[in-house]
Amino acid sequence: MDTRFVGIAEVVEAPSVAVVVDVMRAFTVAAWAFAQGAEKIVLAESLDDALALKARNPEWVALKDGPPAPGFDTVNSPGLLRSVDLGGRTVVQKTTAGTVGALAVKEASLVLCAGFVVAEATARLLRTRKSDSVTFVVTGEDGQADEDLACAQYIARRATEAGTDAAGFLRRAAESRAAAELTEGVRQGVHPDDVALCLELDRFPFAMVAALEDSLMVLRPSAVPSPADGGPI
Repeated sequence: MDTRFVGIAEVVEAPSVAVVVDVMRAFTVAAWAFAQGAEKIVLAESLDDALALKARNPEWVALKDGPPAPGFDTVNSPGLLRSVDLGGRTVVQKTTAGTVGALAVKEASLVLCAGFVVAEATARLLRTRKSDSVTFVVTGEDGQADEDLACAQYIARRATEAGTDAAGFLRRAAESRAAAELTEGVRQGVHPDDVALCLELDRFPFAMVAALEDSLMVLRPSAVPSPADGGPI
């Protein structure tokens, strides 16, 4: 499998297969939203777009990075979201990096959104699809965020080498600038458990696939057969 690791600004044309990685915290939050029962997540282009979608669909749940704000129901924190019942709901998500990265590759034939919490399912889906070429979009810090790069490299390795150990990759993420900023309170809209939740390897058994639906980029969970179910190892 030929792999490329790029920042959002380096996406100049739609790749065939893209894995968009945002560990802290967009796609950890997305995974938790599905675990809490959300049906789908609409990835908004801007805060104004998120608010407009919410205004047209008052039953939707809108969330954003940073502190609480009028019009938004919650913030981009897995620690806070894990206590919210989202059964059957649609979530509108707008974040600084993760949603931007997914929208940058919206024309790709397959777009996966990932963090450590869905790493194995994401790697397994890549193996199932037998993808020849995969572009990993490292969303944080202009492609330099070590938690995102570590996760992307781990998924890439797991997609071809099932015996790859996660410890070193998780250690890099734990020592990243994003982890320090969340721990030290530099960022707002944070729960004390956020970093630990972002580093929970394979917490969820599904991958997350984004695709255009009626001009909106929509993220949905995708079940991936495990080896025990007769799926590929």
